[in-house]
Amino acid sequence: MALEMRTLCERCETTKLTPEGEAWICSYECSFCSDCAGAMQQDCPNCGGELVRRPRRRVAAG
Repeated sequence: MALEMRTLCERCETTKLTPEGEAWICSYECSFCSDCAGAMQQDCPNCGGELVRRPRRRVAAG
């Protein structure tokens, strides 16, 4: 099962969460931008779990 690569930060609603960019997720795949993850001290406000960097996907050369 692949990660759902969400593009919207759940806190500030920025759309800068690209598959190749930096994002932070918890074990339930709640997704946050770096600024919000830092402001929340890497704790998920939804489940209380730890936020970790989401793996990046390479963009295919076209």
